[in-house]
Amino acid sequence: MNPIIEELEKPYLGKELPELNPGDTVKVFVRIIEGNKERTQAFEGTIIKEHGSGINKTITVRKVFQGVGVERVFLVHSPRIEKINVLRRGDVRRSKLYYLRERSGKATRIKEKIEKR
Repeated sequence: MNPIIEELEKPYLGKELPELNPGDTVKVFVRIIEGNKERTQAFEGTIIKEHGSGINKTITVRKVFQGVGVERVFLVHSPRIEKINVLRRGDVRRSKLYYLRERSGKATRIKEKIEKR
């Protein structure tokens, strides 16, 4: 990446983030403004895709809610994102997990990565 662009983006990279990989189950806390009130909403699901780098990095998080698959794209360095918690690390062999879209129930399970001490 161009060092000039990196220097310009540095002040916007703000918060310290955990390492995010496809297959990880995460809980993303998003600030939502309704009228004149602001609240935090959690979105929990599996990362099926990472895209971009630097300030433009996005993750696509998928969950199944009431039998319907819901995918949401989050701009990782957005000021609207309060924090991201990694609940479990997934052990997958590819970077885009689009195959999860066709699967349902137990077929969508992802092995958990065993961490070395």
